Amino acid sequence: MSIWWSLHLRRDAASVPLARRLLLGTMETAGVDPDISYDLSVALSEACANAVEHGGDGDSSEVFRVTAYLDGEMCRIEVADAGPGFPSGGRSPQIRAAPADAEHGRGLCLIQELADHVHIGNKPGRGGAVVSFDKLLKWREDAPLVAV
Repeated sequence: MSIWWSLHLRRDAASVPLARRLLLGTMETAGVDPDISYDLSVALSEACANAVEHGGDGDSSEVFRVTAYLDGEMCRIEVADAGPGFPSGGRSPQIRAAPADAEHGRGLCLIQELADHVHIGNKPGRGGAVVSFDKLLKWREDAPLVAV
């Protein structure tokens, strides 16, 4: 079984719950274990919130893209924006844990904790950040679209 979708969303806070609800609905319909769905939805929300907050750089950056793939036993999610990207010169940025009481700066750490594999970097050539992550799926016993 393979399902994928891609959204181009406005860099607006209202876009974050929209992407999260679409992912949760897709996972529920496919029969993915609710705990796995929840982890991925939190990670997606953090990546989208970062794109909304940091992904702008003028008129051409009013949108960001979310793409989700459920392919076999794996789910991969990618969030890409058109902002300035990470200031790491093309390398994956170092992610440092924020203090436990911090209200900002914890999103990338959360994504790393919730996903199995994470790639964080800049889009080649055109600028902007890309956060992609994947997780091995578990299925409910009554899953209608379980991978074979």
